Amino acid sequence: MINGIIRGATHMRKCKFTAINSYAQYQKKKMRQTSYKIMGVIAMLIVGAFLITGRFKEDLEEVLLLLHLKVPTIEQDVYLKAPTIDYLEYSTPEVARGIYIPTNKLKNYEDYIRLAKETDVNSFVIDVKDDMGYLTFASDNIALKEAGMILARPPIADIDEVMSKLYEAGIYPIARVVAFKDNVLAVHQPERAVKNLDGSIYITSSNDTWLDPYNKENWKYLLEVSKEAARKGFKEIQFDYVRFHESMNGKRVILDENKSKMEIITEFTKYICEHLQKEGIKVSADVFGSVVLSDIDAEIVGQDFKEMSKYLDYICPMIYPSHYAKGTFGIEYPHINVYEMIYRTMKLGKSKLDNDEVQIKAVIRPWLQDFTIKNIEPYWEYGPEEIKKQIEGAYAAGVEEWLFWNAAGRYTEEGLKAK
Repeated sequence: MINGIIRGATHMRKCKFTAINSYAQYQKKKMRQTSYKIMGVIAMLIVGAFLITGRFKEDLEEVLLLLHLKVPTIEQDVYLKAPTIDYLEYSTPEVARGIYIPTNKLKNYEDYIRLAKETDVNSFVIDVKDDMGYLTFASDNIALKEAGMILARPPIADIDEVMSKLYEAGIYPIARVVAFKDNVLAVHQPERAVKNLDGSIYITSSNDTWLDPYNKENWKYLLEVSKEAARKGFKEIQFDYVRFHESMNGKRVILDENKSKMEIITEFTKYICEHLQKEGIKVSADVFGSVVLSDIDAEIVGQDFKEMSKYLDYICPMIYPSHYAKGTFGIEYPHINVYEMIYRTMKLGKSKLDNDEVQIKAVIRPWLQDFTIKNIEPYWEYGPEEIKKQIEGAYAAGVEEWLFWNAAGRYTEEGLKAK
């Protein structure tokens, strides 16, 4: 990623996707298997008794009347030390307030759950398709295997256990899917990558390849990844890098002359929302904070803030104060004046969406900053006050939801607590 009212009530919703190999389904399967075994033992005992007594018909009628054709209640075979969780019934917060958890820290999920219990946090954003293009958990999905994105040893060792614990704790799970930035599929299927003018694969200055947003096979691929996440229990898919790289223009790469970058990204947004939302899955997208302020920046990366918001459930501008240019909004040091930067950006964002002429679906849920940039002058350490002031700025602008980013997964707990 680059450049007030507090409510906790929840309500229940239905989701049509089933969580394949989920904890709940595992227990149901084990219950069925155990029931079959007990029925088999009973049948053997009955047959044995019949053979001994010779009263087959009479004994059979008595046994069936005694059992009422029912299997007795048995103890459940325990897979995880957690209550049975119904993945078709789930609790969705009225407002989501969350943190990003990198996959290498997800093994410490109990610590993050404790943090959530002691703060306003009620949602976790977890990598599903990571920054390289790999799936972060094991899967037997043939399409994803053929794409080369399934690792032999994925970073999330047991996604079912993690999801079960999140459900048990009432944490809203959001799947982060890195969309068009992809160093995996472009290698396996180079025809689907963004190309140089000479037809070779375009590689950015950071040595990354990108999937071509104009190629609709890539849309289907991202939809399949999203469905796999939904089957595991994620109730929202959040697309990151749903854009072009800022260096991609008609002088460097092959673009469609008949359709702008903004138009194709909006079309993808509409496509992915229509397919996921009809299954009860929420869809969100991360956008540059600068696209709220600048139409020029929006055209460069292809992110039309207002048009994308017609289809998304949530739009998530990354408005880190440290990423604003000096003098933005007339403020000399944006990274120090965190309240003002968040407040002014969100007021501007809401004004763009509060338009009676256009039906806007998306709720604004900004990404805020819980990290310190050390090479900005004057140096300013981010602590509890900076975290709280960002949240206060969002609330003052009429925005109730937020997410905090720290690439290392380290968060300022005191700043996340409600006053």
